[in-house]
Amino acid sequence: MNAIVVVDQNWAIGRDNDLLFSLPTDMKRFRSLTLGGTVILGRRTLDSFPGGNPLPKRRNIVITHCVDFAREGAEVVSSPAAALEAAAGTPQDQLWVIGGGSVYAALLSQCRRACVTRVDAAAEGADSFFPNLDKLPGWAVESISPPLTENGLTYRFYDYVNTKL
Repeated sequence: MNAIVVVDQNWAIGRDNDLLFSLPTDMKRFRSLTLGGTVILGRRTLDSFPGGNPLPKRRNIVITHCVDFAREGAEVVSSPAAALEAAAGTPQDQLWVIGGGSVYAALLSQCRRACVTRVDAAAEGADSFFPNLDKLPGWAVESISPPLTENGLTYRFYDYVNTKL
């Protein structure tokens, strides 16, 4: 299983249930990596998508505590453990944790890789964060892309590996 995320300098990922940055090249990378795979996400992350619709051409497993929640095109489960159970049999390289903060926190230790887009900026008012992999034991940087600049922001793609798995 993998995690994929965009973070600022402080490992912030969101504000008011929305992304902090608009990075079309990062979105293309996200799409190419997750297309045809299975994504695990929280209900608020799903609600933040255009029209609140699941991502197309991917199996969407949505975690929510709301027992009567349903959304066409989404498989709804009640816990991270239930999400993993639903995803059993999915090839590890095709399984992606895509947010939000509580879903990352619950499943990150079971991820083999984390594809992290690190933006060289600090977002104001962030209210959702990703764990700082540089300070978490067992996580190591495997590769870093050259810097990219888009919409006035400079960022790099970092690939981390979980050496504990």
